Amino acid sequence: MNDLAHSIGVTKELAFHDVYSLYDSDMLAMVPRPVFALLTTIPMTAAWKQERDAEDADLEWYKGAGAAEPAIWFRQTIIHGCGLIGLLHCLSNGAPSELVVPGSELANFLNKAVPLGMNERARLLNENESMYQASEAVAQKGDTEPLKPDEDSIHHFVALVKGFDGNLWELEGSRKGPLNRGSLEENEDALSERALELGIRRLVDIQRKAGGDLPFSCIALAPSV
Repeated sequence: MNDLAHSIGVTKELAFHDVYSLYDSDMLAMVPRPVFALLTTIPMTAAWKQERDAEDADLEWYKGAGAAEPAIWFRQTIIHGCGLIGLLHCLSNGAPSELVVPGSELANFLNKAVPLGMNERARLLNENESMYQASEAVAQKGDTEPLKPDEDSIHHFVALVKGFDGNLWELEGSRKGPLNRGSLEENEDALSERALELGIRRLVDIQRKAGGDLPFSCIALAPSV
């Protein structure tokens, strides 16, 4: 994710860092602060799917557009594009959006995308060949063999970001829009106790109540060290 973020235009002042625990204070202290966003990969368990379906049933499709939006959200229409969209959610909201290099690929894309509605944004991303190629090039560097086009991924990328409005936003391209999970104090970041309880720990608890643990991975967008 760092290679991709920096290649498309994020300043080297920002970087993603591994999060090794959501509960151990010593391990949490290893992450630089403030944390602007968490990017997680979560398997679609039966319990989580049931919770998602129940929540989405009462929601309308998102109709927001423009710089005044409390959260910039991208609907996913690209197959296996959830990693790129998760990255965009982390970079286009809150403080990181002000640290994009002017004139870069990402800056030019966001300038075009932010004024658009949900479907137009998705179409713009679908047609952005250079962004797709950058994502694919980075995917080939990993240790895990990339999925083939006919394979289904059971994991979803979910971004949890602190917006300029002070709220914690849960952003995922396969939902109906951005989800406001609650307000954070000025001194609370995306890895604060309240943000964790409103965000990723809530998903862990859903699975625990259903029986079993939730295997996932998590990285934090914060200042470089």
